[in-house]
Amino acid sequence: MAFAGFQDATIDFIAGLSANNNKAWFEAHRADYDAHYIGAAKDFVIALQAPLAGLSKDLVAEPKVNGSIFRINRDIRFSKDKTPYKDHLDLWFWQGQRKGAISGLFFRLTKGALILGAGAHGFDKDRLARYREAVSQTAMREKLLGIERQMKEHDLPLDGAHYAKLPRGFAAQDTDTERLLKFNALHAAYHLAHPAVLSTPEFVDFCIAKWQTAMPLHEWLVEMDR
Repeated sequence: MAFAGFQDATIDFIAGLSANNNKAWFEAHRADYDAHYIGAAKDFVIALQAPLAGLSKDLVAEPKVNGSIFRINRDIRFSKDKTPYKDHLDLWFWQGQRKGAISGLFFRLTKGALILGAGAHGFDKDRLARYREAVSQTAMREKLLGIERQMKEHDLPLDGAHYAKLPRGFAAQDTDTERLLKFNALHAAYHLAHPAVLSTPEFVDFCIAKWQTAMPLHEWLVEMDR
């Protein structure tokens, strides 16, 4: 089915689940989940395939759960929060092998907000070492700083700072290098109210325009990880 936008029924399901996060409510509204959550998400992912290929031919948009569509079930094994379901819709579009992808474009739709961005929400030990090596090199660091300046012009701040001190083994550096060395992730995202085009086919173009601004960060991460 052609994507016509995320309709009120999708937002109503997400809002209802947020207020009634339990198995009984979910099972009573499974038809809404199938039609307006999963069904709408699949239509959206399919509609994004060609435009995403325009951003990068290697971006993968897989219209299925555990593909580009995240499972709605929460992993509560090690969490104090035992609510069983996510009260939002998460999507991810990656480059290369999904399991090993360093970076991707991400999407989150909540009952009142939209998040669109790109990057890596965490580095494992090996990638953290590669990241630190990259920002210690003048050419890669200057390229990243240029991307940061460009994104700031579009109100898209760089995120991922974590450490209070320089990592062990790194001497005092210039301010920008020290700041970047304290990151343990690298991503940027727009945090928006629902746009007027959310319920229309033009929502695809709206998202692509936002992701296009963040693509240089994604590309920097892919280059860093080679």
